[in-house]
Amino acid sequence: MSGVWVYLAASPLLWLTLTVFAYVVAVGIFERLGRTPWVNTVLLATVLIVPVLLLTGTSYDQYFAGAQFVHFLLGPTTVALAVPLYRNLALVRRSLLPITVALVAGSLCAAASAVVILLLFQAPTEIVASIAPKSTTAPIAMELSRSLGGLPSLTAVLVILAGITGAIIVTPLMNALRIKNYAARGLAAGVASHGIGTARAFQVSEIAGTFAGIAMGLNGAVTSLLVLIWLSLGAA
Repeated sequence: MSGVWVYLAASPLLWLTLTVFAYVVAVGIFERLGRTPWVNTVLLATVLIVPVLLLTGTSYDQYFAGAQFVHFLLGPTTVALAVPLYRNLALVRRSLLPITVALVAGSLCAAASAVVILLLFQAPTEIVASIAPKSTTAPIAMELSRSLGGLPSLTAVLVILAGITGAIIVTPLMNALRIKNYAARGLAAGVASHGIGTARAFQVSEIAGTFAGIAMGLNGAVTSLLVLIWLSLGAA
């Protein structure tokens, strides 16, 4: 059996298959429990995969070498968000001003709130730099963290946590606040919870998903601009 395992572990298809299988199981649980926001498919899939990696002594690098095809698909998936955007282009144009105002306010709040709290607790500078871009999508967040002197690996973890947390609470929170406009709900999810929040928004409504996708993309640009200003002030 050990020989069989060594053979299978050396194949990149093993970890790709495990990733897909774990997500399919997570989606099945999500559907069976009535698509409740408390049952997040990304979180469930992670909970299923991590014990396997720990039990087999598999490093993250080895796992990623097999599962990187899923990572590659992030690019085409993001581009595919243009399809619902095109379908709802007229609505987006009518909402251009509130989108801009909400986006700037949301980006500032997402970054500033975390930074201020850490500064109040006198956290190390590299931790502050690591958490500042947490609400942007992972590739952008990690690069921004590196530019600020943070820890990209820590930033990646914080990004995933922000995404999962936002995807779980966005629906009950919006219901509690009696916000029924799906464009507003989606925009909030996209700004605060990037790709995972956007995926949750699409599960609720195409309109919500469309505005979440817009927010996710533009939030990366706005946050990058804020980081450039931060770096300029630091250099000055």
